[in-house]
Amino acid sequence: MTDLICAGLTTLDILVRPVDALPDAQQPTLVEEIALAPAGTASGTAMVAATLGLEAAVISAVGKDVNGDITLSLLEKTGVDCTHIERLDELPTSTSVLTIRSDGERPVFHMLGASILTSLSTQAVEAAKQSRFFHFGGVGFPNLSTAEAIAAIADIRASGTFTSCDIIAPQPETLDVLRPLLRNIDCFMPSEAEVHVLLGETSPEDALKTFVGMGARACIIKRGDKGSIGFYENEIVEVPAKKITPVDTTSCGDSYCAGFIDGLSRGLSFREAMIAATETAAQVAQGAGTLGALKKRDRSNER
Repeated sequence: MTDLICAGLTTLDILVRPVDALPDAQQPTLVEEIALAPAGTASGTAMVAATLGLEAAVISAVGKDVNGDITLSLLEKTGVDCTHIERLDELPTSTSVLTIRSDGERPVFHMLGASILTSLSTQAVEAAKQSRFFHFGGVGFPNLSTAEAIAAIADIRASGTFTSCDIIAPQPETLDVLRPLLRNIDCFMPSEAEVHVLLGETSPEDALKTFVGMGARACIIKRGDKGSIGFYENEIVEVPAKKITPVDTTSCGDSYCAGFIDGLSRGLSFREAMIAATETAAQVAQGAGTLGALKKRDRSNER
């Protein structure tokens, strides 16, 4: 049985740091680091989870191009199972260029690509039903927002798999997809910025109760340097952020999700899993790319 299967966005990140201002067109500028890393709500979460010692797999799509070759190679090197990543002719591999500032923030240039065409094949759904955890990061993707896809996620949860959900670049109409979806989600984990897009300027407490009211069993809002706040079994749970000097905050949201799932997989309580998630995100933020400064964990003695 696989520990975790993540479905949704896979992108190849090209990171440059530090970049606090764009240089003159005729003047080369030296930087400290340029790196390549698979990322996204599916592959970023799976890479972090695999580094934490979970057996992780991805349901997604990349193009039949060099960027796709690199993405799959780097995922497999980390130990992620790529069996359910399709290679498509229609679009190139989703790719982002991130100019990382000295404070860790990161303006992004993103090219939509094959990942947006991800679908839930029969084989992928059966694999997810055999997994302990299923993390869904494809809200709004055309093939993952259908009634059939939501029914498949309901089947995955009905099999006993714990289901979680994250979003990326939501629009107000994303709520129309979330309403039927959240009834099949054990924990919804948006960022505070995403919550404001969906619900407007509402308090975190009210937002948590709104999403749980839509059907999610629990909800956590990731708040960056303000920590995180969750709602589970009618109780508000707050966890402060770790005090660190960030290098790159690109993958903090995905790493938080992976850390939370890892915590639950080790039998931690909801609050304890939130603390573990915070620690994971803090380690990632102290280095560049999807894994940052995260240390590899060997869990073979736990199995």
